[in-house]
Amino acid sequence: MSTPDNLIYKTLRYRWFIFWVLAVQYLLVYFHRVSPAVVASDLIKGFHISGTSLGVLASAYFYSYGAMQIPVGMLSDRWGAKKVIILFSLIAACGSVLFGLSKSFGLAVVSRVLVGLGVSAIFIATMKILAQWFRIREYARISGTLMSIGGAGWFFATTPLAIASQAFGWRISFIAIGFISFIMVLITWRIIADTPEKKGLPEIIEPIHTELKQGHRGIRDMGLIFGQRHFWAIAIWFIFRGGALFGFFGLWAGPYLVDVYGLSRQATGNILSMIAFAMIFLSPVLGHLSDKTFSSRKKILVGTSIINVLCWLVMAINFNKLTLSGLYIIFFLMGITISSVGTIAIIATKEYFPPEIAGTSMGTMNIFPFIGGLIFQPLLGYILDRTGKAGGVYLPSGYQTIIWILFITSILALMSVLFSKETLKKHRHLIEEEQ
Repeated sequence: MSTPDNLIYKTLRYRWFIFWVLAVQYLLVYFHRVSPAVVASDLIKGFHISGTSLGVLASAYFYSYGAMQIPVGMLSDRWGAKKVIILFSLIAACGSVLFGLSKSFGLAVVSRVLVGLGVSAIFIATMKILAQWFRIREYARISGTLMSIGGAGWFFATTPLAIASQAFGWRISFIAIGFISFIMVLITWRIIADTPEKKGLPEIIEPIHTELKQGHRGIRDMGLIFGQRHFWAIAIWFIFRGGALFGFFGLWAGPYLVDVYGLSRQATGNILSMIAFAMIFLSPVLGHLSDKTFSSRKKILVGTSIINVLCWLVMAINFNKLTLSGLYIIFFLMGITISSVGTIAIIATKEYFPPEIAGTSMGTMNIFPFIGGLIFQPLLGYILDRTGKAGGVYLPSGYQTIIWILFITSILALMSVLFSKETLKKHRHLIEEEQ
């Protein structure tokens, strides 16, 4: 016979099975997001395309991903996050296989759109499920840990993908990832539950997210979200962050290291993996700093933005003179200040609004980094094309131009986030009660 204490213990134990299944799904999201950076030269040769066209191909992911964030948030709030993850993961798996089989540029673009559509549901639906299984005082830390697993996906899209593409070809690599995604769909169907109640388990004290209230209306919700001026401070910050993260580090940083520094593909992958390692090891740390040390979301966002401005300045001044160790350090710091901190911004957004629209508010905010990606990936490629090539590689001056542009946008991001509002203090009484 199960006692109440035993049932709560089962909840506390089972939630980690749920976390790790969802975390692997999120790992695949990041793999697809940044994988073009390592195989960029293969894609240019394979499809006979320019840098601008490569930017279009890579950014095709972001069009469908960004467009689906509001619908995905609403579906998660209304239909159930588990169903959303299963359906959309199937689409992503099909898109990955199709990308590996693509013989034309047009079909490759369609495949990337399908991948972006498929993985668009994972983050928001996962955050909604975790909000039902973890307490308020755990949420930023568990979200940071999720981001660190996403960093592992970034890592697998660097050196491991470079090795796999050399050994088996980039096409086989993406087909294999598609089949792994099919397996994860089956595991998700068997293990995931939207709430402890659906597994016959008791709820955890002070759940972050409550069930959607009857009569909840999408248009009213969107008016509430878009009418919050502090929402826009983080949204603009996210556009510039996404432009740097996906436009440069997710695509053009690889060619930059090859063309300017003459590094091999594997050495390039090793440096790009610093972004991943920053996400893996520092995302939980930022969550702890936000929850415990500073008890603040805004201090983390502003502090990392200041460091990011300084990193871009150093990189712009020394765009072709950094030592190998300097490149490792700069890329690691960029990973902390551009990528690891993103979850804190999403959590701050959720805390601006009533819990009944947590999925919708997070989904809406999650559009903006991908707006940055879909703008900056082709834009930076266009700048490089306009600057021209010499000996089959882009000129160093082209990369210098895009780095100065990203330095300017980092200043604009800092200015924007200064106008955001602190949110954690409004939940402080709940956290103190739990402790």
